[in-house]
Amino acid sequence: MKAFDAVVIGGGPAGATAALTLARAGLSVAVVEKATFPRRKVCGEFISATTWPLLRRLGVARELLAAAGPAVRRVALYAGDDVVHAPMPAQEDADQWGRAIGREHLDTALLEAAARTGAVVLQPWTVEACRDEADEWRIALAGATGARGEIRARIVIAANGSWQRDVVAPRAGREARRAGDLLGFKAHFTGSRLPADCMPLVLFPGGYGGMVASDSGRISFSCCIRRDALHRCRGRYPGTSAGEAVIAHAIASCRGVREALAGASRDGPWLSAGPIRPGVRTLARRRMFAAGNAAGEAHPLVAEGISMAIQAGWLAGGELAAAGELSERSIAAARARYARAWRENFAGRVRVSSAFAALTVSPATRAASAAALRGLPAALTWGARFSGKAAALRPLEVFP
Repeated sequence: MKAFDAVVIGGGPAGATAALTLARAGLSVAVVEKATFPRRKVCGEFISATTWPLLRRLGVARELLAAAGPAVRRVALYAGDDVVHAPMPAQEDADQWGRAIGREHLDTALLEAAARTGAVVLQPWTVEACRDEADEWRIALAGATGARGEIRARIVIAANGSWQRDVVAPRAGREARRAGDLLGFKAHFTGSRLPADCMPLVLFPGGYGGMVASDSGRISFSCCIRRDALHRCRGRYPGTSAGEAVIAHAIASCRGVREALAGASRDGPWLSAGPIRPGVRTLARRRMFAAGNAAGEAHPLVAEGISMAIQAGWLAGGELAAAGELSERSIAAARARYARAWRENFAGRVRVSSAFAALTVSPATRAASAAALRGLPAALTWGARFSGKAAALRPLEVFP
């Protein structure tokens, strides 16, 4: 049974970043990832300007920038007949602007960089059980072909997303479906008329979404819609898939979406996920750390999910790498520092996103919110700033 200093569950942006940081510090680390890469994900694809300096430090920025979409210099609001533009807040360094890139490129680049640095990548493998044995974790694995294995580690970093936390944080049972559950959809389009430097927030009855120019000349349209609103959409557009019903609803509701997608063609299938459960979860306990959506999730309307995942993975890996020997005392100190840094950097984004979502999803406040933004476009810039678009990760210089 192979032993490691740390095992990372999940090879997405948070997990791969944590593994790369640990491996670079000389720790033995394994990444267990159930999917085969490259893979697409329900995701807005936007990486804020604040994250590109970190990607440079991780050694993947040059490769990703060569493939990424154009610099996003404007934010916008598409709601009903309103099309409102405002400047994106700029970073005061070499990476002033955010860009978008598909997860099939981002995830692959980060995980391959972790492997080159020395991380052992077990893919496609699934964690079936994770048993705490007082001074180490014993982790049971299942391979895609039915093989079984077991590894052990001093530390576990859970970076396995929003919907597979059962291994390290078991749930009491299946959560009941609720009318207000937010379900996510995403598709790419080619031939769009969306301005290349603009990332609009799209508001429509029952949900919200976003559009951005991504890699390969595509635009990404991603959205969240309430379960009850999706049910009404399916009834309004019978014979179509859920994704097609949602985009038809958005086009019918928003002039900006209608104009941006006029003559455009969908590139690839619709993806779906959910329900989305924004909020702060378990950040760390004993010798388990959580990163990415397993730790906490902002409402997708602020387009900070990828940036939070990469930054949180780096913070978790960096605190553990800086702990020295992995004694109970040093791990406890790293755990406390990580939880404090996570809250300092991300808790505000989660709160801001929840406030924005409450104003935009509710029928009672959606029209008033759109009217306020129409009258004061600078509020779009303010919202982008306070959601994290211009707030550098703290403390960026602590870890090597």
